[in-house]
Amino acid sequence: MTSPDFETLQVSAQAVIFKTSLPTSETIRFEISRLRNVYEVTDDEAEQLAREFEARHQITIGKANILKSETFRPWLPAAKAKIDPYYWNRYRQLLIQNGRARSVVEGLDEVTDRILGLLQNPELEGPWDRRGMVVGHVQSGKTANYTGLLAKAADAGYGLIIVIAGIHNSLRNQTQQRIDEGFIGRDSADIRKGATREPVGVVLFSSERRPATFTTRKRDFNSATADAVGIQISDLKVPAVLVIKKNPSTLKNLTEWLAVHNANRGSDKIDVPLLLIDDEADNASINIQHGKGAVARINGQIRQLLNLFERKCYLGYTATPFANIFIDPDTDDAMFEQDLFPRDFIVSLDPPSNYVGPTRIFVEEPKKFVRSIDDNEDLLPVVHKIDLEVIALPESLRTAVRTFLLNNAVRRVRGQTEKHNSMLINVSRFTRVQEQVWSLVRIYLGEISDAVRAHGSRPIPVAERDPDIKDLATTWSKQFAFVEETWEQVFPHLLEAVAPVQVLQINSASSSALNYDEYKTTGLSAIAIGGFSLSRGLTLEGLSVSYLLRNSKAYDTLLQMGRWFGYRPGYEDLCRVWMTDEAEGWYEHLADSIEELRADFRTMEQANATPREFGLRVRSHPDSLIVTARNRIGVGERAVVRVGLKNKFVETHTLRPSATSSNRDAAKKLFAELEGLGLPLPMERNDDEGYLIRGAPFEPIAKFLNSFDNHPLSIHTEPALVRGFIESQPTGALEQWDVLLASTKKGSKYDFCNRRASMMRTVGSSSDQDTLRIGNKQRVATRGIERVGLAPDLVEKAVEEWKGIAANSGKEVPDRMYRAKRDRPLLIVYPLELRKSDPKSSYEPPEGPVIAWGMSFPDSESLRDDPIEYVVNQVWLEEHIRGGDDIDDDPELGEFND
Repeated sequence: MTSPDFETLQVSAQAVIFKTSLPTSETIRFEISRLRNVYEVTDDEAEQLAREFEARHQITIGKANILKSETFRPWLPAAKAKIDPYYWNRYRQLLIQNGRARSVVEGLDEVTDRILGLLQNPELEGPWDRRGMVVGHVQSGKTANYTGLLAKAADAGYGLIIVIAGIHNSLRNQTQQRIDEGFIGRDSADIRKGATREPVGVVLFSSERRPATFTTRKRDFNSATADAVGIQISDLKVPAVLVIKKNPSTLKNLTEWLAVHNANRGSDKIDVPLLLIDDEADNASINIQHGKGAVARINGQIRQLLNLFERKCYLGYTATPFANIFIDPDTDDAMFEQDLFPRDFIVSLDPPSNYVGPTRIFVEEPKKFVRSIDDNEDLLPVVHKIDLEVIALPESLRTAVRTFLLNNAVRRVRGQTEKHNSMLINVSRFTRVQEQVWSLVRIYLGEISDAVRAHGSRPIPVAERDPDIKDLATTWSKQFAFVEETWEQVFPHLLEAVAPVQVLQINSASSSALNYDEYKTTGLSAIAIGGFSLSRGLTLEGLSVSYLLRNSKAYDTLLQMGRWFGYRPGYEDLCRVWMTDEAEGWYEHLADSIEELRADFRTMEQANATPREFGLRVRSHPDSLIVTARNRIGVGERAVVRVGLKNKFVETHTLRPSATSSNRDAAKKLFAELEGLGLPLPMERNDDEGYLIRGAPFEPIAKFLNSFDNHPLSIHTEPALVRGFIESQPTGALEQWDVLLASTKKGSKYDFCNRRASMMRTVGSSSDQDTLRIGNKQRVATRGIERVGLAPDLVEKAVEEWKGIAANSGKEVPDRMYRAKRDRPLLIVYPLELRKSDPKSSYEPPEGPVIAWGMSFPDSESLRDDPIEYVVNQVWLEEHIRGGDDIDDDPELGEFND
């Protein structure tokens, strides 16, 4: 426990340090040293506070990027003088009190001003209607963003604000609580007229204008509760806010209540300006159904709700640019004509520099964060049915539990004794399986707790004679190499770390909930076991360990499962994610794809592109294919998709062993024909990447593509797609190619085309004997390979441009930066030397060289960006769609299993 003066010093130092935009470590320690003379705090507490402030205040945040329609006139600058920022100032003060960095608060102020300015002026007489979208990052602070926005919208004159907060009660309740604290200022547990309501959050700074609310933190909207408030919206002198669940019954009841009680006399419309914020807008809001002409009920009900109002703005929030609203409509025109399409503006948010997201975890520092699961299939297979009997926990899951308990102990050593601590276990969509895992985890936790109680006060060498204590010590030595603390420091805190831990089921079959608010003074320590209920929007406070076994390849689903993304001040070095190698590969690929689309967004902003044009770009991205196919497939339906390859990189990450010989012959014929044209392979290697031919004609490459036996799972290298894109280009646009025979291993045992060339890659076993999956990263090439063939000055220019972005300091240059400098396409032929990823496996890969290939298409102005339409093959559909364990996102179906 900290000393009584610690919190007082913390508040005083926060107020002083907040005034400095980006305080240095020296500034932080100087101010704490100066102020601590007044307070009785220990040296350790002063150092703890200094470290917390370093993590909290030395943060930078990028500016948002915006695409907008060309017809909108700015209104906010001229209206600013008349707007009293009452609600925003209260929220700003709360953020400062809660320890937010000045740069973060200023960044939020700036971006919410920009978003507000894209809404319509609420004082403008109607009718008017705006549609927009904010694209953020998973667990990056979307709720804080729209809480700040709704505070400013209320200041500007919006009379009614409705927040649609996901399809689960747990997320709606959590969102209501945050809006109670950040905007309303009163606990909404009881909103009946005359009821006593506890002051919370912003009311500590001012309580003069209390917003009205018709929903509570315990209960969603219903007309009886709303009637008990005793006020009609049109009669209010203060703004009203409702936080509702994305549910057909709720939307229907709210729409009917508004129509009956609040419409203007003599009209079926309400004249109060409405801001409707749709959190997780790509989940259940989009007009998709299996079958033509049907309109999803929720989509229709949101439109009915909007149509009640003369003046309204719809603003969707999503965590991924692979949003359904761009991808699902059958045609490009249909996309734009969707009633909820963000036709007026799209805002892409940059997270603060302390955000731990997909790129940080899976691209930049996977060795720090990611741990492999390779022992689950006998006990808890990734693909299983509802009747699976779980008789024991995989050792990797037991290790993850021990790591979580040790994390709790480390945080106590660091003085974080009153902080929440959470672990996530997401291994099945079936509640019956989740319950079995819950029971086994509780039993295992009890065994560890008993051992710690019995031996925790003994000398360490004696205590370690107990097998459970020994396992904890072994886990410490293997999992905590990154931390400063020692086993001798952590050991005395084990009992305090283990004893409070609760094991909770978070699903539709359980009444358990993550009630962090009830543990404000002590912190909640919990292991949360669930499925879809843990995969959408719900924040797990203090999450440090995650264990994931799910068979999803859909990018929107993968992102939402990533509850481990976010902010981990003071314990980032303790965070670990357990998953299979294949899942890690998908996440790495996803991180690259998202960053690519966000880079496209920034480029399009500079070109004054519109939301429609960005929607088309997302639709044609090769990695939109999974979301497209999943949402389109019904009984007997084909999945017809359209994909563009301009400024893209594709490669054959899955191969046919049976085609090894014929594909090798196709590659040899390619290089023999190039040599016959006077373009032999060089004798010397190119920058240790292989042997490069410059200026090769396309005709031999076309023959190679026609001869290469492509595996149907390597869908982005389908001959019809690649040839179709190339042949659709203007004459001469893709006539000259660079061709690389890749080789990263000198002295290879292979003599290929009279050159010593090969690349070592691992390969996993497969239930299909004619399927060869290369590595686990969905990528054959090494990073940086697309710089091959570029002049040194262009390589240097790409590197400098990457370094010029402040947030990229010290990070590896992504291939898209090199691709942007190319003026010719690049064909890479990989002669692969394969080894088993699991030495114990009986599977034997084919003798090499096994041929794979990749293509990099430049972002040349001479290339057309027209997508190519083709039908997705059935093998790919079975693997990626029907073989997955994604839950139907349609809440009308209820939580069938999860």
